[in-house]
Amino acid sequence: MANAPTRPPPSPADMTQTALIHAALKLFGRQGYDGTSTREIAAAAKANIGSIAYHFGGKEGLRAAVADHIVATIQSIAGQALGGLDGPDPASLTPEAARQQLKTVLHGMVAFIVASPDAGEIVQFMLRELAHPTPTLDRIYGGVFEPTHRRLCHIWERATGEPAESESARLAVFSLIGQTVYFRIGREPVMRRMGWKTIGDDEAAKVLAVLNTNLDAMLAARETKR
Repeated sequence: MANAPTRPPPSPADMTQTALIHAALKLFGRQGYDGTSTREIAAAAKANIGSIAYHFGGKEGLRAAVADHIVATIQSIAGQALGGLDGPDPASLTPEAARQQLKTVLHGMVAFIVASPDAGEIVQFMLRELAHPTPTLDRIYGGVFEPTHRRLCHIWERATGEPAESESARLAVFSLIGQTVYFRIGREPVMRRMGWKTIGDDEAAKVLAVLNTNLDAMLAARETKR
C-alpha cells in the first residue's frame, strides 16, 4: 500500500501569519481591540510590525483573520460532534438517536470549552465582541453560531417533537450551550467553591455528568407533555 502523501511544512510566511493571529487573539481578548497596539501584537508574535500590514492589510484585517480562525476552530469541534454541519439530515434520526446526538454534542462542548486550555482565549475574545458588537461578531455569528444553533434545534426537534424553530426549542438549545460556557467564564469561582486546583479531564467528566443529568431531565419533561 502506498504511503499517504505528507503535507509540506508550513512556510515562514504561514508561520508568521499564524503567530500574529494567535497573539492578536490573546491580546484582543485580554485588553480589547482599542487597547491593543500593533506593536504589542508584533512583539508577542516575535514578528516585524510591518508584517501585520503585509499579511492582513492592517489591524482591522488581523481582527477579521482572528474571527475566521475562531470560526474554523469551532466548526471543527462542532463538526466532530454533529457529524459535520453539512452532515446527514437530522430528520433522518430516530428520537433515541437524536437524544444520543445531543449527549455527544455536550461531551464535545465540555471537552473543548471547559477542559481545553485553548478555549479560554477564544471565549474571552468572544465575550468582548458580545459586549460591544462589531462586524467581527457578525462574521462569527454567521459562520458558526447561527448554523450550529439551527442544526442543534433540528436535532432537538427529533429528540422531543418540539418544532425546531419554536421559541421553546431555541431557548432550550441556548440553555444547553449556556450552562456549558458558564464553567469556562466562571472557572475561578467554580474551582474555589469546588476545592479544585484546576479543571482537567477528571473535573470535566464530573461537569459532563451533571449536564447529562440536566439534559435527561429536560427531555423527560418534554416526554410527559406528549
